[in-house]
Amino acid sequence: MSSILNADLHCHSVVSDGTLTPEELAARAAGNGVELWSLTDHDEIGGQHRAAAAARAQGIKYLTGTEISVTFANETVHIVGLGFDPDDAAISEGLYDTRGGRGRRAEEMSEGLAKVGIPGAYEGALKYVGNPELISRTHFARYLVEQGHCRDTSEVFRKFLTEGKPGYVPHRWATLKDAVRWITGAGGLAVIAHPGRYKFTANEEYALFLEFKEHGGRAIEVVTGSHTPAEYTEYADKALEFGFAASRGSDFHSPDESHCDLGQLPPLPGKLTPVWELLQDRIL
Repeated sequence: MSSILNADLHCHSVVSDGTLTPEELAARAAGNGVELWSLTDHDEIGGQHRAAAAARAQGIKYLTGTEISVTFANETVHIVGLGFDPDDAAISEGLYDTRGGRGRRAEEMSEGLAKVGIPGAYEGALKYVGNPELISRTHFARYLVEQGHCRDTSEVFRKFLTEGKPGYVPHRWATLKDAVRWITGAGGLAVIAHPGRYKFTANEEYALFLEFKEHGGRAIEVVTGSHTPAEYTEYADKALEFGFAASRGSDFHSPDESHCDLGQLPPLPGKLTPVWELLQDRIL
């Protein structure tokens, strides 16, 4: 499989904070020419068997996936896992524990919003949640748009849900070591998601890449929905510097909200090792 393969290895369904079912995503991926797909719901692998079956029905290749929330240098970092055994007990238990903190965090977010005149946000957000264990800021954002407090979800995040704003509540996630260990222990490969999104200094980013590699991490997302063309080049160079393979994924959540549709990204730069070359025996 070459670097020009139309692989989309990062997207979300109703099992976490997307708006489409795994089956609808598989159909959309196939319709957009995706040849290799992965569903990577946040801290959850409950949709994997459905996604694999849906991919098979659509005639596209599939890699199991998840996106694990990690705390590193007081920031939330996302680690994508690809090609693991979805029935592995350790990764299932680890993700269950990671999800556990979301409910209380959501209640505190609602309390903060109530103080600025937006009551009932927790109950309102629940209307948008497919899996209550995975209630997130995105669900609150959709509710605030519905209620007319903001024009779109991006405005909600800026005004209410980022650090220093009334609905922001930090959460301590898994450690980087735990996330990589769960993925690799289940036979998968760990990838740093959208590295251009994190507000790290150059030294902090270097430390993230180094520690990730020491724990057994093998790849970074180079071409992804939230990266600019300049960041494609920047992280292609970083992948070469650290000896990482490169991944590609839209980070698609919803037809109405996403930076990029499934399968619509440019190809990986040819000088890189595509992550799927390391996962040939895990492709379904």
